[in-house]
Formats: sequence, structure tokens, C-alpha cells
Amino acid sequence: MSKHILRSALELRAPITRRLFLSSQCQQPRAAAVAAAPLPAARRLFNTTPSHTPSQQQPPTDAAASSSSSPPTTTTTAPTATTPAPSENLRTLLPLLAAQPGGRYATVHVHGRPYLVTQGDSIRLPFRMPGVRPGDVLRLDRATSLGSRDLTLKAPGTGDTSTSSNAPAYVDPSLFECRAVVLGLESEPMRELVKTKRRQRRRKTVRSKHKYTVLRVQELTIKSSL
Repeated sequence: MSKHILRSALELRAPITRRLFLSSQCQQPRAAAVAAAPLPAARRLFNTTPSHTPSQQQPPTDAAASSSSSPPTTTTTAPTATTPAPSENLRTLLPLLAAQPGGRYATVHVHGRPYLVTQGDSIRLPFRMPGVRPGDVLRLDRATSLGSRDLTLKAPGTGDTSTSSNAPAYVDPSLFECRAVVLGLESEPMRELVKTKRRQRRRKTVRSKHKYTVLRVQELTIKSSL
């Protein structure tokens, strides 16, 4: 009875040991293959600089060497004059305009506002000009037209409506002399405005008293020659 039990126990143990032996033989080649194969991530990490063979490196050409050795050159352009040159027609008619009898008039611009003035006129500016005191002499060098009784000189492009620019064109300041003296400041009477709202008994009174700068044209002459 004991012999049969021992034989059956040996028969049951034999497949188990064979299976374990086979599994251990299968795991050994896999571990050897994993140990032999290098990691691609480690190769990319430590081998970041590309390797160049001596056959790939070529000496630089003469043109490239000359371009790298020469310093960069800078080109400068001279600024162009904004005032156009006087034409022959202007040189001929300007002495006639200066020789006209009577007074002269000019359309001068002060802070973008046009004023038609002659010598002795007073200009009341609709604002307080900063940085001036009574007695200061100002030269008004922005004018769109100059004229007398029979002749008128206008700035180029004044009557041209084809141009889309809003900036006005002015006469050359070297053709005329217009000077104005600051007389002082004038203040208007006190203004009171009562503001109310519907269905409210509250009333708000706004008071304002503006000041204006007054100029007097002291000199207005047109030069006879350029």
C-alpha cells in the first residue's frame, strides 16, 4: 500500500518540476536579450551631438570667406527738402505783388484755425495760448494765401480736391513777414447754466468764465525778391 502511494506522489511531482525547469529556461534568454540591447532613450540622451565624418566637412569657399571677413556696410540717404523750389513764374510775379499799392492781406493759421488779417487787425483767439505774456512778439509763419487788391498768391495744392490728405499746404515762410504782438487776456462774463432732471427737485448750477488771448498784427509785408 505504501509503495503505491509513493509511486503516485512521484508521478505527480514530475510534471511540476519539468514545468518549472522549462519556465526557468525560457526566462534566462529573455533576460540576456534585455541586458544585451541598449536603451534608445539613453542613447538619445548621451549622444546629443551629431557625429561628422571627415569626408563631410568641406573647406569654405573664397566668396564665403570674403563675405564673412568684410565689415557690414551702411547706406545713408540725405533728407529731402519739404519746401519746393520757387518756379520762374513765381520769381516774375512776386515783385509785382510786392509793388501793388494799398494794403496786404494774408490768411494765417494759428493752432489750425484760419484768420484773414491785414496790418493793424486784432485777433481774439478762442482759447488761452499757453506760454505767452503781454508784450511778446510772435511770428506767424503759416499762411495759405497772400494778396493785394489785384493779385493773390496761394499755396500749392490749396484748391486741389483730388488729394485725400487733410493737412493744409502753406506758403513758403521766406516770402513774407507777419508778426503779431500779444495784447493780453480777455475774460468773458460769468455764465450760469441751471441743469434739472425730470421728476427730481434737485437743481445743479454750472458756472463758467473762459479766458481768451488777444493778438494784434504789427507787421505784414511781402518780400520783393527771393
